[in-house]
Amino acid sequence: MAYGIKKNVNDIMNFKWNYIAPTPERRQQAKELADKIGMSPIMAELLLQRGIRTESAAKRFFRPLLGELIDPFLMNDMDVAVDRLNDAMGRKERIMVYGDYDVDGCTAVALVFKFLQQFYSNIEYYIPDRYEEGYGISKKGLDYAASRKVKLIIVLDCGIKAIDEIAYAKTLGIDFIICDHHVPDDELPDAVAILNPKRQDSTYPFKHLCGCGVGFKFMQAFAKNNGIPFSQLIPLLDFCAVSIAADIVSIMGENRILAFHGLKQLNQNPSIGMKAIIETCGLGGREITMNDIIFRIGPRINASGRVQNATETVDLLVEKDFKKAVALAMHINEYNDQRRDIDKQMTEEANQIVERLESQEHQPAIVLYDDGWKKGIVGIVASRMTEIYYRPTVVLSCNRQKGLATGSARSVAGYDIYDAIKSCRDLLQNFGGHPYAVGLTLKIENIPEFKQRFQKYVEENIHIEQTEASLDIEAVIDFKDITKKMHNDLKKFAPHGPDNPKPLFCTQGVFDYGTSKVVGKQQEHIKLELVDSRSSNVLNGIAFGQSEAARYIKSKRSFNIVYTIEDNIFKRSEVQLQIEDIKPSEYL
Repeated sequence: MAYGIKKNVNDIMNFKWNYIAPTPERRQQAKELADKIGMSPIMAELLLQRGIRTESAAKRFFRPLLGELIDPFLMNDMDVAVDRLNDAMGRKERIMVYGDYDVDGCTAVALVFKFLQQFYSNIEYYIPDRYEEGYGISKKGLDYAASRKVKLIIVLDCGIKAIDEIAYAKTLGIDFIICDHHVPDDELPDAVAILNPKRQDSTYPFKHLCGCGVGFKFMQAFAKNNGIPFSQLIPLLDFCAVSIAADIVSIMGENRILAFHGLKQLNQNPSIGMKAIIETCGLGGREITMNDIIFRIGPRINASGRVQNATETVDLLVEKDFKKAVALAMHINEYNDQRRDIDKQMTEEANQIVERLESQEHQPAIVLYDDGWKKGIVGIVASRMTEIYYRPTVVLSCNRQKGLATGSARSVAGYDIYDAIKSCRDLLQNFGGHPYAVGLTLKIENIPEFKQRFQKYVEENIHIEQTEASLDIEAVIDFKDITKKMHNDLKKFAPHGPDNPKPLFCTQGVFDYGTSKVVGKQQEHIKLELVDSRSSNVLNGIAFGQSEAARYIKSKRSFNIVYTIEDNIFKRSEVQLQIEDIKPSEYL
């Protein structure tokens, strides 16, 4: 199997277009649904593609209700977890809320701590140091908890594989409630309760909660058990929206309810800490979207854990004084600037290594390692590599003193990298994660064999189309279909994310209106004014990083475009097409 490596940014734009035209039966189904919901058949087709086939399901999709959240007591061990928490409070035991150092972990810790702190004062939080303690529950963290006379630890977004650590905690007289969403092994830790919808014996109807989501369900159950009104949980939903966006989990089912109302909270009445982050990263006064979280808010929450210690992030998220929160947010913003510089440097270095390795040309996956790379940034670099080369990628940082390499693996759409890493588990010290993102540690001496076996496994299990950058077109439409009502209806599909992407449309046979031009500091973008042959509508568009198509566009020949429909930032009443790819008319 041959794998062509993409060498530059222009190659990234050379997408394969995927489109399956609806059958006559499907068109009829869309028309019937459209009539019932008062939308166009185009909108109804988008719903059908998301598995929404009835009027009532469409209503639930467009207006997610908090009252339709799943009963938290359907989750295995939830009753045991709530009882143990009640006992701890009744006995005035010291409680520690312990979590991972990424966005999901920090928001989860902040959520649980903030909620419980309203009713109980003998409580603290702990975030392990990425560089000193590594991922998950550490012996250092447990010894610290013992020194603080902690009797109960609620661990969030990690812990599902911490068999030895939790056994050690028992010798210290510390009980554990695990709230995790990572894939468990066959053997589970000996904790009092394990809340994880991915347990093999799970009875919970929704499997895709993030760590913060599991923490929220725990607090929902605690509130229900203790007669605390659900309304007291609503101010915490902004944390859920941030973690769902940043952890890139499914945005359908229960996550859609949490994200929808979390975004509402984030926009209307964010917590003090979140408000400070919003102000600091220049999002004040505008509507915040999931994209804003992924590209602006999330990286800042992550930054302190990547550069220093994530405890500073939780300090910010639970802060009650806005002035202090702004000072903390500014400090974390400096970490983010440092993170960006390191990230840029490491990505350039990684790129150079890949380009030097001619053998990568024929490899289905990339494995890179270096002594000088910062452990907290390798996940970002791995993500960059998958974007550039469209290969499952592992990036490792080596610590020669300890003889260990720690790193991150990232995947491409549709390929489960967790299984690929798991196939090499005998070579690993530990690992954990999701189908698209995995953390791992191994001895440096095992890297060559790991690389060989990992690449072989990927080669045998990946489909060639999964190594091609592609665009999944949801509907082929004409410009006359793009009306104000359609644009307003489209907005109801938000929030977007996995399983509910922003719809991609294709229009065929479009022409330059005569006014399109190249823009940007390096003349890398195209600002377009377009018409199609079936209407007189002139539509504005922007094609980022696609200036190589300008000559063809100006040749007066027709072409096809794939795009999303956005608000025109300068004229709110108008739409702007964000063009993802441009091809000659004969392509589709």
